[in-house]
Amino acid sequence: MMKYNLSEITHLIRNRRSIPPESYTSRKVHREMVELVLTNGTWAPSHGLTQPWRFVVFIDEGMEKVRQALPALYRSETPAEKFKQAKYDKLSARLSAVNVLVAVAVEYDKNGKIPDLEEVEAVACAMQNMSLTCTAYGLGSFWSSPSFIYSQAMASLLGIERGKCLGLFYLGYVDHAWPQGHRKPLEYLCRWETGA
Repeated sequence: MMKYNLSEITHLIRNRRSIPPESYTSRKVHREMVELVLTNGTWAPSHGLTQPWRFVVFIDEGMEKVRQALPALYRSETPAEKFKQAKYDKLSARLSAVNVLVAVAVEYDKNGKIPDLEEVEAVACAMQNMSLTCTAYGLGSFWSSPSFIYSQAMASLLGIERGKCLGLFYLGYVDHAWPQGHRKPLEYLCRWETGA
């Protein structure tokens, strides 16, 4: 006998989508929902139980601050020859489309026992938990990782001392039908070694 309803869990996993903030409505995402999304993120596995994820949540006046700070950071951290006005405008539009944004960061093991890569992998697992929780709520979610977020200036903005930002996690109510998805069949992605 199964402990949980496997068909519902499978349905949840297979219906998770990356839905960009351009598709969100102005309907407010309540703090209690965000707290559950983040709490479920903290239940991801981490080697040595280091729990390396760190979250900085921007809401209310905090959103106004980040709407100014992030486009400016993109401009200042991008070499002039690589700066694209269209990317600047897209970032500004995305920030204007949401009423909550989570900057997700990794804080590396201060004892140096756990490789940095494993800490990053743990944070990625946390973001998957967050995305699945958003899906269960009927919220769209989107993990964005423009190159400027890896900068020391971004770490300083977030108050991170021993790590870096790994993503901007947008979430919000979706203004259209839930998108469909597809994946390659398992036989194209998996090889079985049976020893025969």
